[in-house]
Amino acid sequence: MLVRTVPRVDVDARSVGLFVTAHEACPMKLHQTARHWAAKQALTMPVVGGMVHEKLVDLHTGVFLGRADPDRAEERREHLDALFDGTTDAYLAALEAGYTEAAAREVTHVQANFDFFTHGWTEMMEFPMAEVQAHYDRYADFFEEHGVTVEDPLGDFRDESLPEAPATPERLDDPDQPNAVGGYADDVYLERDGEVVVDDDAEPDEVDVSAAPGVDEAVDETR
Repeated sequence: MLVRTVPRVDVDARSVGLFVTAHEACPMKLHQTARHWAAKQALTMPVVGGMVHEKLVDLHTGVFLGRADPDRAEERREHLDALFDGTTDAYLAALEAGYTEAAAREVTHVQANFDFFTHGWTEMMEFPMAEVQAHYDRYADFFEEHGVTVEDPLGDFRDESLPEAPATPERLDDPDQPNAVGGYADDVYLERDGEVVVDDDAEPDEVDVSAAPGVDEAVDETR
């Protein structure tokens, strides 16, 4: 088992307990908890699945807006909502195609980073610009099947109503990438107890679906 020491990452109050957390400084260092397994199961359940889907979109938008240039964040909100709506569908498609939970989730992170790169939103990217092609190549079969490219990150998962947001292409020439961490483009890495290990798809025997984001809201609505 490959193990790498991971420097401590401070988690700000907005992201504690979310499906996406500050631990996920890079899509190749995913943090896998009971909430991820719960979300995987809950997304395919009647009623609850729709609420969990919406909650995950909200959480992802909030986390990545927190990484955006504050002067540009709000103008990107609607675009990110639609982007993460599509990537959540891609997550389910990747699971159906046989990818592990972590790999399916990594697919969605790579798609999002393609979008950030294409728009010049370099401050939001999770891996260096130089690794864009490497990340595409790792999931090329899935991406090609669903029409995903760097220029069209959602491909077949794209909603025609995807709102546009102003690009900042000038940042591609002089990129600021405070959230990018390189060196993890060759495999799926999971952070566990301060160490990074290669994904082993060790799904727990029992999963508490109530731990999934949005389940509480769904239960309240059905009462």
